[in-house]
Amino acid sequence: MRLTATLLLSFFGILITGCAAKKHKDISYINKVNPNIVNSPKLNVFTPRKASEEKKPVLIFVHGGNWNSGGKDTYGFFGRNFAKKDVITVIPNYTLSPEVSYDEMTQQTAEAIKWTQEHIADYNGDPDRIYLTGHSAGGHLVALATMNPKYGIDPTTISGIILNDAAGLDMYNYLQKIPPGTENNYLTTWTNNPETWKNASPIYYINENTPPIMMYLGSKTYPSIKEGSRRFLDALHPFQPKVEPMVLSKKHIPMILQYFWPWNKRFNEIVQFMATHR
Repeated sequence: MRLTATLLLSFFGILITGCAAKKHKDISYINKVNPNIVNSPKLNVFTPRKASEEKKPVLIFVHGGNWNSGGKDTYGFFGRNFAKKDVITVIPNYTLSPEVSYDEMTQQTAEAIKWTQEHIADYNGDPDRIYLTGHSAGGHLVALATMNPKYGIDPTTISGIILNDAAGLDMYNYLQKIPPGTENNYLTTWTNNPETWKNASPIYYINENTPPIMMYLGSKTYPSIKEGSRRFLDALHPFQPKVEPMVLSKKHIPMILQYFWPWNKRFNEIVQFMATHR
């Protein structure tokens, strides 16, 4: 049932937006393949079908799924609709738990960012205007890959981060209250080491170099996401005092499904954010 709904969603997304965009699929982006991973992840790039000499802004979208589910090919509607708005969109896969922990996922996310910085000009994207976004676990991964220096991304090279109902912004606080177990593969994803939980939490890497943040939050989302977002904002405000979440009357999953509709207001809001933070 779930697979059928996903296929129907993707099919209708193609009908609505397919003529406006071109998909470049299954591009390898990992420089050093991990021999312990069965299938090295790949990415898709969505570009406007109409050629232009002007370099376009670039948006990297990382999907959610509780760090143990999901995949890039479900989100073609997201890439096509942003390409329709003249935004080059990159959607990577990443290896899921229990095959790897959050650390390998974040390394892969960083590799996708580096690949984009090096190669997006070949797709008419502007490497000096790269923005990151992610829903749920994807919000955690793009924030951590950029903000934790161990992953090798210079945060000043990222023009902005758009968090969409992001989970995991303060896993240290969350897992102290609810220690990880086998449910949802959390013990594999996070380990049982509190120091690891802190290393995994973007909130502890906020500083003056943190890229401009835009945040969406569902008013009907999970309490843990509401609390993590509040704590993240409290830590962010000394550096970016004007940031406030755009609260939408939605549950967690509809916060990403809304991008299925090309007339959704989020597209123009994000394009405006890009125009403001160049």
